[in-house]
Amino acid sequence: MTGAAVNIVPMAGVDLPFERIGHRGAPREFPENTLPSFQRAVERGANAVELDVHATIDGVPVVHHDPIVSRALDPGHAGLPLAAMTWQDVQRIELAPGVFVPSLDQVLELLAGRATIYVEIKGTAIEELVVDTIRRGRAHCAVHSFDHECIARVARIAPELRRGILFDEPPLDVQASMRSADAVDVWPHWPLVNDALVRAVREVGGEIITWTVNTPSAARQLLALGVHGICTDDVRLLSPVAA
Repeated sequence: MTGAAVNIVPMAGVDLPFERIGHRGAPREFPENTLPSFQRAVERGANAVELDVHATIDGVPVVHHDPIVSRALDPGHAGLPLAAMTWQDVQRIELAPGVFVPSLDQVLELLAGRATIYVEIKGTAIEELVVDTIRRGRAHCAVHSFDHECIARVARIAPELRRGILFDEPPLDVQASMRSADAVDVWPHWPLVNDALVRAVREVGGEIITWTVNTPSAARQLLALGVHGICTDDVRLLSPVAA
């Protein structure tokens, strides 16, 4: 791997043995991938959040899981493709009373100095837009994606950003995948994590961040294996693990 890695550090004033990552914020309390959801995750003890980004037709990265508006109070908004809309249109989409689809800029401003932001790039060919937004903001960020070629492109345009690759199936050769994408972090679905995978990733200087872990017992098992971070729908579930 040739890109310069950026050390991931915990939120100032927080001494935790692992990264507690709010998966799309606190989706059990607020609509996922929204400002109130991210705010609540930090209030609940997250020192990092994970989110998803697409981009509007006028080049604004927006935070939403699906490429279309998956749900909205106004039925006329549901099902609209984000990539075909302007930011002016997207920012008016109300997902719950008073809760709107945010831009990546807005999330970075909200969480700057409070939490690491793990940005999953979902939209096609939006790497430069995402990188420009991260560079413009004050928040500590890293990027990851199921599209490993996307991460390789990020490595070329922003070698200073920490990068990760996602897996929902066992990787055939995780070290080769890391080299190909020039990635440091590996994000496997949590049942895929075993001692061999952890050792292979750490042998080449990487860390494992696993998703989506929603029981204390699974979290304990994963921490015993040596994962760096646990992404969960409810960070309160991790409190007994750190006790």
